Amino acid sequence: MITTALTELLRIRVPVVQGGMQWVGKPPLVAAVSNAGGLGIITALTQPNPDALRVAIRETRAVTDKPFGVNITLLPSINPPDYEGYARAAVEEGVRIFETAGNSPGKLIKYFKSEGCIVIHKCTTIRHAKSAERMGVDVLSIDGFECAGHPGEEDIGGIVLLARAAQELKIPYIASGGFADGRGLASAIALGAAGVNMGTRFMCTVESPIHQNIKEKIVASTEQDTIHIFRTLNNTARVFKNAVSKQVVALERRPGGAQFSELRDLVSGARGKVVYDSGDPDYGIWSAGIALGLIKDIPTCEVLLRTIEREAEEIIMGMGRQVKLQAKL
Repeated sequence: MITTALTELLRIRVPVVQGGMQWVGKPPLVAAVSNAGGLGIITALTQPNPDALRVAIRETRAVTDKPFGVNITLLPSINPPDYEGYARAAVEEGVRIFETAGNSPGKLIKYFKSEGCIVIHKCTTIRHAKSAERMGVDVLSIDGFECAGHPGEEDIGGIVLLARAAQELKIPYIASGGFADGRGLASAIALGAAGVNMGTRFMCTVESPIHQNIKEKIVASTEQDTIHIFRTLNNTARVFKNAVSKQVVALERRPGGAQFSELRDLVSGARGKVVYDSGDPDYGIWSAGIALGLIKDIPTCEVLLRTIEREAEEIIMGMGRQVKLQAKL
């Protein structure tokens, strides 16, 4: 068993957190991850309103007695969701672990801490991580350039970003972006992390609530099958490389670029949801990280986390034997 600050704080067996993925972080997956020893995360904004989130929390609790959390991501929007309503609903339903992400999370973090909750905050830069640390979060999720979704605008890969976190941060942090197996977990721990956050890998499990065609597409893909959109809008997002995402990039690369209004219909969340529901990988934009290249099967969450745990233990113990051997020489 691998014991870290994360496993002790969250009372989980395996230091692996399921990413809070839109349209994916639903009760069946969340409960399966938690039952397997990791931390499952319900994605609040996948639910249409706070009352629906209450139902999702109750559905999850009905099939697991293990810890799980709720993700609330603050998105730039003309008509923002009822973030406070989602937060209040989750707290009132007894959730005590939250993952926050996005801009200006201070108000939410203050509320969660006033309610005695544990907060994991996602950051793509060390300066933002230190700011969240000052706000009182308990754990930081450090997202490298390899991650799905929004990797920030500084293009710093995980190896350097995690090593910088070890130099600068005083609280535990977990690694996010490019992690899918035991070797990744062992490497994250070597870089000072207390665990890893995995999104793309959990999409490709038996319990993941997306179409089987998309899971098989993930297995058939490589690390070269993602693309960045919104680079010219300073809101970079790594997504699966398909007909729609390539069209978006082509529009952005035109002389004079593209306005978001020209891209809105192509990148709508509704089209992305149809991808997961219908199994057509080319219908809309859907998130995927370069961990695609490491995914070769569609296991249950239990098998996946047991395998990751065993592989990481073997690698860590093997590294220890190498140190002893060198000392004798």
